[in-house]
Amino acid sequence: MKRLLLLLAPFVLLAGSLSAAMDPVLDAVRSADDARVAATVAASKEQLSAVFSDDLVYTHSSGAVNDKAALIGAIVSGKTQYFSFDYESRDFVAITPNIVLMRGRCTIHSANSGQKVDNYLAYLGVWRLENGAWRFVAWQSCHLPPAKH
Repeated sequence: MKRLLLLLAPFVLLAGSLSAAMDPVLDAVRSADDARVAATVAASKEQLSAVFSDDLVYTHSSGAVNDKAALIGAIVSGKTQYFSFDYESRDFVAITPNIVLMRGRCTIHSANSGQKVDNYLAYLGVWRLENGAWRFVAWQSCHLPPAKH
């Protein structure tokens, strides 16, 4: 048993140091997501263009899919307005040094063609490091039963 523990010790230490090394990456992605939410609520074309990857695939909970241009167009035109993203949970997992998954649950307060909507969702977002900046490359969500408070 002692031998096994001695053999496993370096792996445990390595796993701990890798996890600690990823903390700044996850903090950077968390900040990038905060910027994405702020840009979405502000309907800022410039900020959205900066945070969205050119490869963006945004799959709404309705099943509709937008690319970068279509999503920015809908937000900037006011067709789709976002008022707030209330995260119940928002967890980040580094898959590689350049890819981070964001998953959790949230309520998105929005309006589509002037009709207010509160969507309680489970979601998966994908962030990719592109030219030294974290860019939002994918989103997919599904409706959940209303949150119990």
